[in-house]
Amino acid sequence: MIRFVSLGPGDPELITVKGLHALQKADVIFCPATAHKSSEEGPVSFSSRAAEIVQALGIEQKHISLFHVPMSRDREAARRAYDQLAVEVCRARRKRMEVVVVAEGDAGFYSSIHYLFDKLQANQIEVELIAGVPAFIAAGATAGLHIVKQTERLLVIPGTATAYELISQVKEGQVVVIMKLSACQAAVRTCIATHPEFLYYYFEQVGTKEELCVTDPAQLMSMSFPYFSLLIIRKPEEKR
Repeated sequence: MIRFVSLGPGDPELITVKGLHALQKADVIFCPATAHKSSEEGPVSFSSRAAEIVQALGIEQKHISLFHVPMSRDREAARRAYDQLAVEVCRARRKRMEVVVVAEGDAGFYSSIHYLFDKLQANQIEVELIAGVPAFIAAGATAGLHIVKQTERLLVIPGTATAYELISQVKEGQVVVIMKLSACQAAVRTCIATHPEFLYYYFEQVGTKEELCVTDPAQLMSMSFPYFSLLIIRKPEEKR
């Protein structure tokens, strides 16, 4: 069986006990990595937040294998990377190794790892998905924020949202969570400019030492949102 372990948003202590046990039993743990190049002709280096979390949990580096996932809106390159990973995963499985593939946050929630999961499943390979803590849940806890209360509705959307969509959904009373916020910065600024009365809870690098929470709309207007950021928007609560 190939196990997909959700690591949570960044804090190693937010992994589930079940996820930790799977990591401890694994012979090989495949971790996504990002490529970095100092110059056009310089060497390529790789960094992996996922691998850092795994090692912080006491897993030896010899069990960790990095795989590069290109960061691009053109997902064809990512699909090719997961096709290659599928070959490596199946090779390890044929050697009767305990194989784990990890993902930050929850592996089944806006995670590109689904390419690999779906491919293995389609080829009748037994897989297991181990749940984790999504970044917006961890962010709410960090800020002491009750994201939804009583009969409120929650809408979680990717960064493809338009300003009109954001404004109309919040006006209808929904609490809106925007993931992959860097993709819709203009839409967010329009929303803030036209509706400064909304409540905005901005988070980046959730679960890490660089974690940041901003609630001042004016400050958000001058900020640039990195890839690892999210925003929660809601209407002010009515006074009773």
